[in-house]
Amino acid sequence: MPESVYVHGHHESVLRSHRWRTAENSAAHLLPRLRPGLSLLDIGCGPGTLTADLAERVAPGHVTAVDHEPSILPAARAEAAGRGLTGITFATADAHALDFDDDSFDVVHAHQVLQHLTDPVGALREMRRVCRPDGVVAVRDADYAAMTWYPRVPGLAEWLALYRRLALSGGGEPDAGRRLASWAGRAGFSEVSATASVWCFATPEDRTWWSDSWAERTTSSTYARQALATGHATPADLGRLAAAWRAWGERPDAWFAVLHGEALCRG
Repeated sequence: MPESVYVHGHHESVLRSHRWRTAENSAAHLLPRLRPGLSLLDIGCGPGTLTADLAERVAPGHVTAVDHEPSILPAARAEAAGRGLTGITFATADAHALDFDDDSFDVVHAHQVLQHLTDPVGALREMRRVCRPDGVVAVRDADYAAMTWYPRVPGLAEWLALYRRLALSGGGEPDAGRRLASWAGRAGFSEVSATASVWCFATPEDRTWWSDSWAERTTSSTYARQALATGHATPADLGRLAAAWRAWGERPDAWFAVLHGEALCRG
């Protein structure tokens, strides 16, 4: 099986976005299922902000946080230490082949992970294997084709088409959100509750932050380097798309919504 390619990489512009994520804005579908004392596996923990939020809700239960990229784990450990959280273990892991015994966790969580994997159904089978029979697997992924914005400034549609080409060429599925329930059924879950939620960037502060983040990613991140290396874009193309992001962010009526699919899976 080809190795999964993480299109975004770990440039600071990407990590700023990851650190913005909270349990409230990125795991609301899971929160009613959490209670103190549960054991939780967080797959794709990144810099650990969301992990720490979840750990606070299951304490004194233990959290195991894993990521495929070892260089990001020191930041996640620092996030946990800064909050005084001691019940978290950090490690590297491959979501396609988790190094844990069967029935090890009450909760298995993965946010924005399946869209980047070459075999999301296989990864869900692994999550099901390590989750206890009465536990829950919670996944959430964006759906790029369903992203929408206003005004339709020139360039953003081209940006979206470029991102989707890069994600697909790397073996991922940028429109994962709409597929989660289907993938979970194919992975063998007998009970799947599918929902959706959005991130919306419409205040002056939010749209400036969102547009600056994507403008910087478009010229400086792993995503940009892959676009150049694969011939999907030229430096001039990326500069034009970054300018489009900044032009959108400067509009006082700018609005952007990111649709996410969610699934709570059992059985």
